[in-house]
Amino acid sequence: MVDSLPNINFGFDDLRDRMARFTDRFDEFIAKGRRRVLEERNQFRIHVAELQEDQRTKKREIELLAQKTSSHAQSVTKEVAETAEMQATIAEITRQRDARAEHRDHVRAEIAATKKQISQRLAAQQQHAKALDAQARFNEPELNFWQSHLCLRIEGAGMADRLKFVFTHVDERDWEREAWFELDTEKRDYRVVSVRPKVESEDVERCVERLNENRELGIFLKGMRELLVKALK
Repeated sequence: MVDSLPNINFGFDDLRDRMARFTDRFDEFIAKGRRRVLEERNQFRIHVAELQEDQRTKKREIELLAQKTSSHAQSVTKEVAETAEMQATIAEITRQRDARAEHRDHVRAEIAATKKQISQRLAAQQQHAKALDAQARFNEPELNFWQSHLCLRIEGAGMADRLKFVFTHVDERDWEREAWFELDTEKRDYRVVSVRPKVESEDVERCVERLNENRELGIFLKGMRELLVKALK
């Protein structure tokens, strides 16, 4: 594919300057991603602390309810021999005790659900952070290479998990004309959400499927550039 590109002498200094600017932008992108992960992690820890405080409060409520239940049970024992009026009082106390026992069970269920939710969210945060670090280490050197060979630049697409890949030198009649596509990386399986100029969706899907199977970003970028060049002919 490189042989089919026009032989243009960019000049070493100009190429080095472009590569330096790309590296700065890419480093800033990665730094922003890491800062976002740290901010989300700190916010999550604050939320966990609040949940833990709620858990301690509910535990104290359970202990208080248990004490009251014990006190009521002692009262019931002492009032067995009382009159019908006292028996009605005992019945009311028993009803209250049952209600509190039901509330205690409900609180215990909420505590168990909260613990499970904390564990799931913590695991998701850790997995997300690992995925970001691994993807950054894998992509950076390869992106530097393909930027210089494919006349490529990468931009934000206005969303946290979306990137815009812009190619030049794809139209033989106008080397400055741009062609681009947007890649959604929110989930494990990436997807192309927008392409200009219009390209056959089946061809794009084949490129994305290969990317999701082998994670070879360079091959994916080369394939997408070929589709864009073909669409402009």
